[in-house]
Parts: sequence; structure tokens; C-alpha cells
Amino acid sequence: MRAEKANIELYRRRLSHEEINALPMYQYDGPVVLIRSLTEWEKVCSDVQATEVLGFDTETRPTFKKGKVNAPSLVQLATAQAVYLIQLCWLPLGSYITKILADPGILKVGVGIKYDMQILSKQSAFVPQGLVDIGTVAKWNLLSAQGLRTLSAAFFGWRISKGSQCSNWSLASLSPKQIIYAATDAWVGRLIYCRMKELGFQFTRPCECSTKTSG
Repeated sequence: MRAEKANIELYRRRLSHEEINALPMYQYDGPVVLIRSLTEWEKVCSDVQATEVLGFDTETRPTFKKGKVNAPSLVQLATAQAVYLIQLCWLPLGSYITKILADPGILKVGVGIKYDMQILSKQSAFVPQGLVDIGTVAKWNLLSAQGLRTLSAAFFGWRISKGSQCSNWSLASLSPKQIIYAATDAWVGRLIYCRMKELGFQFTRPCECSTKTSG
């Protein structure tokens, strides 16, 4: 236990922007499968349903009008074998995927995952379960890094690109750069979760003891 706590301490130092920008760039280079039809989904769903931990993310076309929120255009799911990118302009959100997002037996892990699920549930009603926000876990364990980019730098010494974040994700054909960016985010989220497990991170909210005073 003492060794685990000592290891966690190593990741609590805040890295500066300069330090992160000096790190080598990382991008996912494994199998990526674009899903545009139920037939394509049926070919891969066995891998998704068999996994215990799914890296999860969404991408949304940016809006520049105050108060307007666009619906997600892409759902990314990362297993140990591959990353699956579901293009919602081709295959609208439905029970084929929401039953997995609502399955408490399959962990979905990522940063800001609860907000992403809230937006998705407005498109197709379901109750998200089995969610782990690795940014929140980092906060509970007193890490200064709580975003995907800073956590990647802290855990692995990588710099991941955020260059395609504000690109048009509603396009029928995504660019190679967009595909790599989206796959990397989901894949890295899963890696960070697995690393946290290895290090013995606390995955439940710490007890908050309140002091009562009598007057």
C-alpha cells in the first residue's frame, strides 16, 4: 500500500505548458473502424459487448452562436483490440448502442463523460450506467492534471494533439486527421483508466467529514 501511495505522488506534480509542449507527440496507430450502418456495427459489436472497459468519447460540430448546442456527430468506443467510430450522420443513435451505454456491467471511461451521456440521452432516451470520469478520479486522488491532454502527459510522457477539436465533425466523410484525433482520444482515455487501476487509485469519492458546532 505504501508503494502504491508513493507511486501516486509521482503524478501529482503540475506540468507547465512548456513542459507538455516539449513532450513527444502520440497518436493512436492501431485498427480504426468507421461505423456507418447496422451491418457494419453487427460485425464489431461482439468485441464491444465482450469488453469490460470501453474508452469513450464524442465529437460535436462547434457552434459559434451563444446558447446553441449541437448534437454529437461522432461516438468513439475503444476496446483493447480497436477503436470504433460511429458516425451519427450515417447511423443515428439507437438501441444498438444505447443498450451498451446503459449496461452497468460494461464500464465506459473518459473525461467529461457524464455531460456527453446527458447530451446523447436527449437524442435517444436511455439511462447511462457504468460511467467512470477519469478527470474526477484524478481530482479525488489530488492530481493537478484532470484533462485528457494533461493526464496523458503526467502518466505517459506524451503530448496528444487537440488540433482537430473544433473541426466539422458532421461531415459525411471525415479526414484522416480527424479519424486519428478521435481514435486517439478514446484510446488514451482507456489507457489512463487502466494505469490508474494499476497504481491503486481511489475510484470512489473520499469521505467528507463535517464538523458540527454547538451554540
